[in-house]
Amino acid sequence: MLISALAFTLMNVTAKKMADYNAFQMVFFRALGTLVFTLTYLLRNKVTIWGTHKKLLFIRSFAGLTSMTLFFTSLHYLPVGTAVTLRYLSPIFAAIFSIFLLKEKIIPIRWVFFIIAFSGVIILRYADLEMNLIGLGIILASAVFSGFVYISISKIGTKEHPYTIVNHFMMVTAVVGGLAALFNWKTPESEDYLPLLSMGVYGFFGQLYMTKALQIASVNKVAPIKYMEVVFTLLVGVSFFGEAYSVWSLLGIALIIIGLMLNLLYKKSNKG
Repeated sequence: MLISALAFTLMNVTAKKMADYNAFQMVFFRALGTLVFTLTYLLRNKVTIWGTHKKLLFIRSFAGLTSMTLFFTSLHYLPVGTAVTLRYLSPIFAAIFSIFLLKEKIIPIRWVFFIIAFSGVIILRYADLEMNLIGLGIILASAVFSGFVYISISKIGTKEHPYTIVNHFMMVTAVVGGLAALFNWKTPESEDYLPLLSMGVYGFFGQLYMTKALQIASVNKVAPIKYMEVVFTLLVGVSFFGEAYSVWSLLGIALIIIGLMLNLLYKKSNKG
């Protein structure tokens, strides 16, 4: 899980470094970097590339594409550590969606954990009076669509191979991102191709090692380590991008992580 957190951190900070490119161009290169691995696996193992439940797969891919595009866009306005932290609110929105779309029930104590996390958002917003409200709105929208990704994957369940789901997402992202980027295409400098493509590589290995961690150890033991991504990203943001965080801002970030971690651990231990 630590390797996964480091991989996602590298993806985040690379995206921040490449933020001069438009968001659609970034998602295009992000998709290409991952497709190298997913297509190779699917073709080698003769697994369907596009899947059979196309409607559900397109819904998942569209939600993921929208979330990713909004995340990359938010990096124009927010420190990378703040953007990553706020995007982690997606499980809360997923829980809310599950009530209406999956007819699930939420145990009352989990709403307390959600309130703790949202109180962190409020503190983060008002502790940093210079926080860009456009950026805040964009990253919260990214978290909403990311929450919808959870719901769509839950609906797909085991009907599709995991690599097929990821590959479908990346293929849709490459096509839509590539076409949309043409309207505001910025030809990358020769030295920028590698970092742009590396985002997909980091994202793939982040997902791979997170899956491996959850396969060989209990969720309660390894899932909290996932939030080290926020810590790593904050440290890199401060060290390499000169980002600064007040004590109140760090308190807000801490409350978000604590609320989400408590929700995760309680849900897994009580199955509710």
